[in-house]
Amino acid sequence: MSIIRKIKNRVRRRTLRVRSKLSSSMPRVSVFRSLNHIYAQVIDDAQQKTLASASSLENPQAKGSKKEIAHTVGLELAKKALSQGVVEVTFDRGPFLYHGRVKSLAEGLRAGGLKV
Repeated sequence: MSIIRKIKNRVRRRTLRVRSKLSSSMPRVSVFRSLNHIYAQVIDDAQQKTLASASSLENPQAKGSKKEIAHTVGLELAKKALSQGVVEVTFDRGPFLYHGRVKSLAEGLRAGGLKV
């Protein structure tokens, strides 16, 4: 097995482990963190629909560190989710550790009024 396939399998296992512990009764916030940007979306798994999404690409004039930009993305997503009627969500960090930009995004969601 190639090293790339091993790494992809490891990431997939970590993602499924995190997702298996989430409550499926409420929408989840799925996070993807690339080298330069961060993306998040509120997904309703029962209806299999994306209710709201936000990313750092939507606001190119945002200044500051990557953590500050992630916080503003969390605030934007919370505002969009609240307008859709979503009040409480579960946080799906995927294969990413809960620190740095991922943690900052979650804090932005809480500051925006969502119960995470």
